[in-house]
Amino acid sequence: MQKIIPFLWFDGKAEEAANFYTSLFTNSKIVNVARYGEAGPGAKGTAISVTFELAGQRFIALNGGPQFKFSEATSFLINCETQPEVDDLWEKLSLGGEKGRCGWLKDKYGLSWQVIPTALGDLLQDKDAKKSHRAMQAMLQMDKIDIARLRQAANQE
Repeated sequence: MQKIIPFLWFDGKAEEAANFYTSLFTNSKIVNVARYGEAGPGAKGTAISVTFELAGQRFIALNGGPQFKFSEATSFLINCETQPEVDDLWEKLSLGGEKGRCGWLKDKYGLSWQVIPTALGDLLQDKDAKKSHRAMQAMLQMDKIDIARLRQAANQE
């Protein structure tokens, strides 16, 4: 059993969000949906909470109401191996949401994500400080991270 599970508070969209997220990642599924019965307080049959997995990582989504909103103080970083993976997740997650700088976005539910290619970490940790600096400067100019542009900038003399 996973020791720490991210618990996400939604305003009536927990099941919709869980279905959306599980559609984006391989090795993902809805594990359980707890629904209101006759006693409420929600409408009978609507989801109270949804347990789901994204890429094998367990999450719980709660329909908690409008009291709390997501903020950029908490985000989920997605390690992407290829540019097509970055492109696909960037477009799908930002649809109806808000694209930000340096690989950050908010999805249509207000949850923040970082869509980051593993190549970025490699370039930023390069032993050549000048190369690393050039990669950082290039990244700071981007919204969606472009691996080819990062590599090109890092390798300029």
